[in-house]
Amino acid sequence: MNEKLLDIDFFEFDFENSVVKMVCTSPCPEIQVADRTVGPLKGGMEFETYYWVADELAKAGIARFRDEDLLNLKELHKYCWRESIQSARRVSSLPTDFYPRLRRLLFSLKGSGGDSAADYDKALRMAQDIVNCRLRKIVSLASAPPLTDEVLGNMTGEERLLYNVLRGAVQQWRSNIFKTEAGLK
Repeated sequence: MNEKLLDIDFFEFDFENSVVKMVCTSPCPEIQVADRTVGPLKGGMEFETYYWVADELAKAGIARFRDEDLLNLKELHKYCWRESIQSARRVSSLPTDFYPRLRRLLFSLKGSGGDSAADYDKALRMAQDIVNCRLRKIVSLASAPPLTDEVLGNMTGEERLLYNVLRGAVQQWRSNIFKTEAGLK
C-alpha cells in the first residue's frame, strides 16, 4: 500500500498552526517570533497565539500553556476507560487534536526522567490501549456497510483517513473477488 495514503503530517501541520491560549509567566516586552509579533504582555495575562509560537514561548519560559489545554494522565485515563466500555461497532468521541496532544504528552513524560518514567510507562500503556481498541473498531467498521455521519463524526481526522483507505481497499478486494468479466480462466 502506498505510504503516502496514510501520511498524517498535514494533521500535525494543522495542529501547529491552530490558535491556543497561553498565560504569560512574567512581564514581557513586544518580541518577534519568526514573522509574528507577540506582546507586550503582563505577568498572568492570557493571550492567544499559534501553537508553534506558543511552544517557543513556553520553551523560553515567557509563557505557559493553560492546564486545561494540555492532555494529562487523568484525562488520558478517562479517554481510555470511555473507549473500553463502548461497543465493538462504536468509537467514542475524542477531541480533534487528541493525537497531537497525546504525542506531546508522551514526549514530555519521556524527557522528564525521574518519577516521570513510571508516568510515561502508564501513559504509553493507556495510549496503546486506546489506539489498539480504536484500530480494531475502525478495521471492523471499514468492512461493514457505510457508516452514519454520527459514527464518522466521532473519529479524529487521522482515523477517518485510515477508515477511508481501508474501506477503499476492502471494496476493491471484494470487487476483485466477485469479478464475473469474460477472460477469467
